[in-house]
Amino acid sequence: MNLLSIGGSDPSSGAGIQSDIKTFSTLNVHGLTVITAITGQNTSNFGMIEPISKKILENQLESVITDFKIDGIKIGMVYNSEIIKTIYQYLKKLDIPIVVDPVVKSTTGAMLIEKTAIVDFKKFIIPLATIITPNKYEAEILTKTKINSKNTPEKIAKIIQKMGAKNVIITGVENKNNKISDFVLESDKKYFLVDEKIPKINRGSGNIHSSVALYGIVKYKKIKKSLEFAKQITLNSIKNSKKSGKGFEITNFDESDDKKVKLAKAINEFTKIKNIFENIPECQTNFVFSENKPKSIKEILGISGRIVKAGEKIIVAGDLEYGGSKHVATALLSVNKKYSNIQSAINLKYRESTISKIKKMKWNTFDYDRNKEPKKIKVKGSTIAWGITNAIKNSKKTPDVIFHKGDFGKEPMIILFGESPEIVIKKIQKLFKER
Repeated sequence: MNLLSIGGSDPSSGAGIQSDIKTFSTLNVHGLTVITAITGQNTSNFGMIEPISKKILENQLESVITDFKIDGIKIGMVYNSEIIKTIYQYLKKLDIPIVVDPVVKSTTGAMLIEKTAIVDFKKFIIPLATIITPNKYEAEILTKTKINSKNTPEKIAKIIQKMGAKNVIITGVENKNNKISDFVLESDKKYFLVDEKIPKINRGSGNIHSSVALYGIVKYKKIKKSLEFAKQITLNSIKNSKKSGKGFEITNFDESDDKKVKLAKAINEFTKIKNIFENIPECQTNFVFSENKPKSIKEILGISGRIVKAGEKIIVAGDLEYGGSKHVATALLSVNKKYSNIQSAINLKYRESTISKIKKMKWNTFDYDRNKEPKKIKVKGSTIAWGITNAIKNSKKTPDVIFHKGDFGKEPMIILFGESPEIVIKKIQKLFKER
């Protein structure tokens, strides 16, 4: 995935182009940049703005557009009318998702767009937006209207939508009962996204939100799912913000986000393996990743639905959630109790040819017989925990694979383990590489 960020440079890396590149990198996508202005700023103060010339702006745009297949674009700081009109000329014919983050003022108080350019921003940039992501203040600037009981978020969003944006999200429109709400207006529906309020002033949350929203739209194709994902990532980055300089804290991805990103990357790689649909069992597949020494499946990240096959296509049906998997998570939990370094697992279709190849590769392989399962275990529904525990109880090496050949009405199964999703994927790629 190639994502392009068009915006200003921030030497403190708290916001701007530098923040977007950090976000894209964390999401494992290739980030492209077109710089519109050079700023002098840090976590405490804002110094100068030097807009780049039309000539170099055009050269940047021409360079990336002609060389790369761009999957999505984010537009941030544009500063003046010349920059705005130049960007419009290059993007107006592109048929790809564009997220517009209407940057008006920095956290340190500096205006990031000339007042005389706001008219052209509304005329040329907003109509490019697949989605526009103003905060409450920015929405009020764009519409010249205060949000209140008379001028509701919906009314303000409709004004912005009439300017040409297909979808609008106004962040931070309500702040009460320790909750903060974003209002979303799509072409055919409206709703609020509500979550906990985090009492922190920070730099970079707007950048992370719009960058992740762009990633989500390209990946998921659905506005609500993309914005829910972006909001969760943004809130977590605020919680984990760090005081890197002398002023405001800078937002930062936390360990939980990192685990989701790593598992999402691995799932994406899994779906790309040639003919992998042949190895999806009838009960479908789940892919899990645990916290360190999990105490229950609630501390294991998995897909709330499954990785399913539709003909020869693979579809990820569901979101990544802690407690999202039951069976594969239970298998991982049972292995982790003995081998705490094993933190990821995936289930695959049982095939004699697959087991034969695994044994030839001399992986640490264990199995158990479900026919020997005690009746009381079957009644209590602890089959997986019983089977995995019995399979490795006398083992002295960490398992790569544990399998069983099924039972009456129970599908046989292979479960592959590793220290991380990345290692699990490497094993699968090696196992199913073209002969």
